Amino acid sequence: MRDSTSMLAAKLGGQSLCTDMAELLRPGPAEIAGLRAAVGHAARSHDAVAAWLDGLCQNDLTVRDLARRSYWHPNGFAKLVLHVSREPEFRIRLHVWPVVPAGQPAGESNPHSHRWEFASTVIAGDGLHMAEYRETEQGGKPYDRYRYGGDVAGPSGLLPDGAARLTRIASPHVSRGQVYSCDTTVVHTVEPIGSGLTATLVVQGPHRSSSTVVYCIPGRSADQPNGELTESDFTWLVKSVAATIDREGRSRT
Repeated sequence: MRDSTSMLAAKLGGQSLCTDMAELLRPGPAEIAGLRAAVGHAARSHDAVAAWLDGLCQNDLTVRDLARRSYWHPNGFAKLVLHVSREPEFRIRLHVWPVVPAGQPAGESNPHSHRWEFASTVIAGDGLHMAEYRETEQGGKPYDRYRYGGDVAGPSGLLPDGAARLTRIASPHVSRGQVYSCDTTVVHTVEPIGSGLTATLVVQGPHRSSSTVVYCIPGRSADQPNGELTESDFTWLVKSVAATIDREGRSRT
């Protein structure tokens, strides 16, 4: 357990980091340029990010609240909501892909878009492979198309929306410290490079639409519910990311 002085320093460091990011977004709506500036600031502040993450785990009430907001994605990574701001409107999330056993797939297999713009940076691990797609009338690969968030009775469910064909149009790779941004028109998949722990810090802007698209391979069940993320899961993941940032930081010096 950290002493009270170290815990206070971590808390103040986290508050300062969030305040700095909010100031970069405050001049106007949280659009791509501002989101990139905010997450770029975090990418240059490794020590502050690690201290903030470590500090979050020192308070049981904080862990309980943040774990309640977070969940395991069906594709095997964790989505943790670390900070919510109303003015300006944005969220800071931590996405974590834990160490993957040999031969086990990782990453998001279903191409999808988002209801909001975001910018992200890899803060731990080797990086991410991205694949970006668009619908096409001919060629490409067949998918079943669904709307996510369009069902008022079950907003986290998928509503069938016909068939579609997708063709890949870009394959960006994002290494540790680089910034990746995405608007609501982009359809993509994400896969970590290598099998070690990988984490991204994501700055999410306000919702732009009530639903978005998800594409599933024909014949595959669309019933892929999110998994519960426990308080112990939250603490383990966040401490693992903070430790990895520290370790990778030492290896660069």
